Amino acid sequence: MHPHEELLHRFYQSFQRRDHAGMAACYHPRASFRDGAFQLQGAAEVGAMWRMLCERGKDLALTYDHLRADDSHGQAVWDARYTFSQTGRRVHNHIQARFTFQDGKILTHHDEFSFWRWSRQALGPVGWLLGWTPLLQKKVQAGARQSLTAFMAQRGITS
Repeated sequence: MHPHEELLHRFYQSFQRRDHAGMAACYHPRASFRDGAFQLQGAAEVGAMWRMLCERGKDLALTYDHLRADDSHGQAVWDARYTFSQTGRRVHNHIQARFTFQDGKILTHHDEFSFWRWSRQALGPVGWLLGWTPLLQKKVQAGARQSLTAFMAQRGITS
């Protein structure tokens, strides 16, 4: 097995255990992360996001497969099932992940999923009506950024 493939297995197995420190250890110091809610720079921000999600995701269940990696790129497919804390609604998010690596660590991590599908589950009727619009996605991104900033401040995490 390629060492980067082992790294991704370690990352997702840590995620399954909600071991945010194990997840953060997989990232390069200059790591970046991007998905429908977050756009983050630096291992401190990325690690803080995973810590926040792991601590708040009390019923999070995660599976992953189709994991592949070589010297420069990696990919995986993963599914998360959890209760969205802001609405109490159950979510099943299906995600395609892409990675690049540097110095044996994750340098870039990009998760893609259907924002409209996610918003219909997480937000209910509002997500059904507006989940396809950039307006709602920008609102979710702003809320996610605000939540992460407050989380980091409460725990003394600096980026």
